Amino acid sequence: MKYILVSGGVISGIGKGIFASSLGVLLKTIGLRVTAIKIDPYMNIDAGTMSPIEHGEVFVLNDGGEVDLDLGNYERFLDVTLTRDNNITTGKIYQQVIQKERKGEYLGKTVQVVPHITDAIQEWIERVAMISVDHSGEEPDVCIIELGGTVGDIESAPFVEAMRQFQFRVGHANFALAHVSLVPVIGPGGEQKTKPTQTTIRELRALGLSPDLIACRCCKALEPEVRAKISMFCHVGKEQVISVRDVLSTYHVPLLLKEQGVLSFFHKRLGLNNIHISADRLIKGENILKEWTKLTEEHDRLNKSVTIVLVGKYTNLQDSYLSVIKALEHSGLKCERKLILKWVEASELEHEYEKINPDKYRKAWNVLSSANGILVPGGFGNRGTEGKVAAAKWAREKKIPYLGICLGLQIAVIEFARNVCGFSDANSEEFEPYAKHRIVINMPEVSLTHLGGTMRLGMRSTIFKDGTEKWSTTRKLYEASDFMAVGKQRIEERHRHRYEVNPAYIPDFEEKGMHFVGRDEKGERMEIMELKDHPFFVGTQYHPEYLSRPLKPSPPFLGFVMASAGLSLDTIFRNS
Repeated sequence: MKYILVSGGVISGIGKGIFASSLGVLLKTIGLRVTAIKIDPYMNIDAGTMSPIEHGEVFVLNDGGEVDLDLGNYERFLDVTLTRDNNITTGKIYQQVIQKERKGEYLGKTVQVVPHITDAIQEWIERVAMISVDHSGEEPDVCIIELGGTVGDIESAPFVEAMRQFQFRVGHANFALAHVSLVPVIGPGGEQKTKPTQTTIRELRALGLSPDLIACRCCKALEPEVRAKISMFCHVGKEQVISVRDVLSTYHVPLLLKEQGVLSFFHKRLGLNNIHISADRLIKGENILKEWTKLTEEHDRLNKSVTIVLVGKYTNLQDSYLSVIKALEHSGLKCERKLILKWVEASELEHEYEKINPDKYRKAWNVLSSANGILVPGGFGNRGTEGKVAAAKWAREKKIPYLGICLGLQIAVIEFARNVCGFSDANSEEFEPYAKHRIVINMPEVSLTHLGGTMRLGMRSTIFKDGTEKWSTTRKLYEASDFMAVGKQRIEERHRHRYEVNPAYIPDFEEKGMHFVGRDEKGERMEIMELKDHPFFVGTQYHPEYLSRPLKPSPPFLGFVMASAGLSLDTIFRNS
């Protein structure tokens, strides 16, 4: 097993996740099997209870793990399936060590950060690195480990020490370190400054880790003299200093790294030629490179556009909806449309907001009315709910394509219940516990007191109803994709929700034209909603964005973007 540690310096959010994912893509192009581990130094057990505004989206895995958004990047770039154990947190490590101590497994010894915590980290990495992440069932060849945060943070100290020990545990030939640093541009002359990188490398070395590769994040390519200066003061060769400049899209980063010899460097540094790779895997790797190159070329050639308006409550931090954005991008590429994504804060669409800030209210409605398609994503809490209901009403009445995800489905159902079925006080038990018509209710098996890891999480089955094959757009989209086996009515998608549509009201909805074409295995839990007399009005209780890939977009997202762009199913699938 070969290990590549990716660390970061100067600032957080520098792009370690994209760098690590892109490096993984490059390794796959030569036929290697690649897995990834993300280390998050926070005390939380997982990301499930963290605010999206503070930490970005919570990504959900097949096994129900609520993890950091970088694992979403790994899955999308590498086309792998990870587990909750691929995300290590301080909380998980300390919980494991304390549980062992309570059981008496340390035989009366004083439990300390070194060696007990650091050993637990190393053992966790070695165990998870061996888990197969693809359909082959075989162990990966390379494990990429991303160390979250910034070198020097007090929270990450035990992990840095564990990695210092780990390089000797697995051997120099099996361990390499890539450090991502910032090279800022200062002043009107645009001078690239190297001092921040020198400082972070010095700090890294003081902690016992020496970088094999320095990836410099910068707005433009490194000047030759700047590269030489970093090489000299950071004690690495010039070929070990690479430029990760700003590009048109993150899909360009793997090719950018390849152009600078990153793959050749790791070939020599880790002896990758000594790993046996079958002919089939070599061919598959070559195809990955061709497809990725084609993807970037097509992205650059897009001239037609489609405007999608996302109505949400966490719009101040767009990473809160990262997987949704990526799923839209994937579908835009498939439809040969450049995505123009506009953001509307849901609360600014509410009538009450007009009294507070009439200018923002009018601007929000102007943006909404410019949409080719309207998307209402998931979320929790009452804030902005009525604005989302107003957006769903606008989409339904104006025949604008609509996609509601999780809460977005529930919002569409509440709006339909109020304005079509005549239940004027219809609401969700989450927002109005004592409403007469509780259209959305708490799931009976879900805890209302313990919030961490207690939702309906992970991969679940959805069964399409008999008879829907003749007219359901959603079903046709799945049938035309790789997401549903030929001749089957079952799909598997990832979930993350605490509330569900009240089954007692389904006859009322279906009588008025709102159909629930997909349900759970018992037929009691509503999974997919669709309106017949509409260009595209779909809601899913699950989160289809989690399984979308650059070369294999999610069917609901693809259908939504197609409808928004005025395309038919035949247009996009005629050559599939």
